Amino acid sequence: MSYSHPPRRTGLPRAVLRWLQSLDLSFSPRNFRRDFSNGYLIAEIFSWYYPEDIHSHSYENGASLATKLSNWSQLGQFFSKRKLKPVQELIDGTIHCKPGAAEILVQDIYSMLTNGRIKNIQDEVDFTDHYYQEQLPMVARSTASKAIKNNIKLTEIMIEPNINKNRQKVNAIINMHIQRRLVEREENPKRFNIKPSLAERAVRHPAAVGPSGSAINIQREKLSFISNLGLPEIRSKTGVHFKEIQVKQAERCSFTVDV
Repeated sequence: MSYSHPPRRTGLPRAVLRWLQSLDLSFSPRNFRRDFSNGYLIAEIFSWYYPEDIHSHSYENGASLATKLSNWSQLGQFFSKRKLKPVQELIDGTIHCKPGAAEILVQDIYSMLTNGRIKNIQDEVDFTDHYYQEQLPMVARSTASKAIKNNIKLTEIMIEPNINKNRQKVNAIINMHIQRRLVEREENPKRFNIKPSLAERAVRHPAAVGPSGSAINIQREKLSFISNLGLPEIRSKTGVHFKEIQVKQAERCSFTVDV
């Protein structure tokens, strides 16, 4: 799962819109996120190019999850037969009504069937509310629980009831939310009442450079001064002799106590 940035554009180019109008579909899509999620219009589009493989009466125009899975299952068999390779993440995003997924899928199908090129089509597929949250002021941005609700659809949990996989998705969203919060705290420390640490408040002066032009020599002189500190008188006297003192330790005797 890759949840970083939403699609830059949710509309379709004029060339793609004119192409859809020329296909004479059963109804004109108005809400792309809703109208393309069940795969019925996708089947109609391919039926114009492969009429012997796709029959419209085999597909149902409904909004239930079972209808969506049935239609897309038939389309998956058709894709395998014709060796067509639409992006699976786009299909999943369209089924779960992710923002911008249906528009990019239609553009991908347009390029696949007409060999037309679209400049603004995205290479990376990510469908989250990250870009939308960045446009909001900090007060209006979502909390961790709201971020989970916005980025995981109920149909995703219904299709994949595995608790461990859903937990991984939730953890990824929470980590993304925490990283965004950390960036906000770094960019606006006054808003979060973050006080500078002692190390940040300490004034750092540049090292003084002596006549030799090297700060390393100054450090060496300081170390030599500290090592000689407390012994200048003794070292200045050349006639001082040191005598070794031998200390005799008492013998250890074992004592026995009679009871």
